[in-house]
Amino acid sequence: MDRQQIGKDAEQNALQYLNQQGLKLIERNYHCRFGEIDLIMQDSDQLVFVEVRSRRHQQWGGAGLSVDFRKQKKLIKTASYFLSQQKSSNLPICRFDVVAFEANQGNGSGDSRPVWYKDAFRPEATF
Repeated sequence: MDRQQIGKDAEQNALQYLNQQGLKLIERNYHCRFGEIDLIMQDSDQLVFVEVRSRRHQQWGGAGLSVDFRKQKKLIKTASYFLSQQKSSNLPICRFDVVAFEANQGNGSGDSRPVWYKDAFRPEATF
């Protein structure tokens, strides 16, 4: 299975998992000139920007750790642009989550249960 397919499968699995947790999908694979957000979801009164990560190997650290400072800044810029394009004048409470799929020990397949890092980082912590 190639990287692109693994990523699509991870996004689909993350979406199903978050739906089971009560979140509702707003948009999938949102693109703009600043970047991409895998999933934009609603969790009660919060708008949630979700980055999905999958790692087949633990060699370079876990999937959750792969959302580094640079990636966080890119996600924040993309989310800000998304919010600026909304017609509502009321800005929702926002949060940034990461859903990570770590490789199972020994098999390297990437098949695993999701690890949900709720409120994984905050915009004020990245500047």
